[in-house]
Amino acid sequence: MNAQTSFDIPVLLREDRAGGIAVLTLNRPTSRNALSEALIEALTEAFDRIGSDPSVRAVILAGSGPAFSAGHDMKEMTARRSDPDRGRAYFADLLERCSAMMQRVVRLPQPVIAAVEGVASAAGCQLVASADLAVAGADARFATPGVHIGLFCSTPMVALSRNVAPKHAMEMLLLGEMVPAEDAARIGLVNRVVPAGEALAEALRLAAVIASKSPHTVKIGKAAFYEQAEMSLADAYAHASQVMTENMLARDAEEGIGAFIEKRDPAWTGS
Repeated sequence: MNAQTSFDIPVLLREDRAGGIAVLTLNRPTSRNALSEALIEALTEAFDRIGSDPSVRAVILAGSGPAFSAGHDMKEMTARRSDPDRGRAYFADLLERCSAMMQRVVRLPQPVIAAVEGVASAAGCQLVASADLAVAGADARFATPGVHIGLFCSTPMVALSRNVAPKHAMEMLLLGEMVPAEDAARIGLVNRVVPAGEALAEALRLAAVIASKSPHTVKIGKAAFYEQAEMSLADAYAHASQVMTENMLARDAEEGIGAFIEKRDPAWTGS
């Protein structure tokens, strides 16, 4: 990726795997993959490129080193307290850019899978919650610990509260305690837990299954899922019916249904 550290080391690595799977690895291991300005920019650029690349069918987010991501880079942020406005403008801009990056995950045409080993805290937990699916190694832990340092995890709260039940979200936000992988799966923050060190392998397996489906169908289905979630029940059904009608007229739906009836494998066209 373009964004690099002062030592010319890329803060985000991209590896394109067979079958249209892109693996994005947060690459600031000595900072526990904290979301610095450079890393937020690199993720934003990567999502924009991937979103317009039809060859990519699924995306995996992973972290290098012992942690997935420790959240925002507090040292980088604290350095701006010496600004004339005590950092107000900088903090507002940084959080706006980070929020826009998180929304890109949701709006990306391709499904995004978080492969979590180690700790995912604060904005790192937010990134996991923003992903469409999440796999955790057995030793992974999750937290929104801002309350410990007088900084409520308000922006992580947005993604978290859209993943888990309100009382589970409030417990994480108010107590700031580490949530083990098994508990994260129980409350719906992650889909499944695998032996430590195997999160990426399982994420790749899930991505391969997704990549075998019609990319057109997956794209419209992902968009419809998030759109209807913000609607009333009646509006959601009306919207979903409209989407499904258009889906039925798509060439891939015609091919897929025909293949099902004829008991053969479908040949997707992506339209």
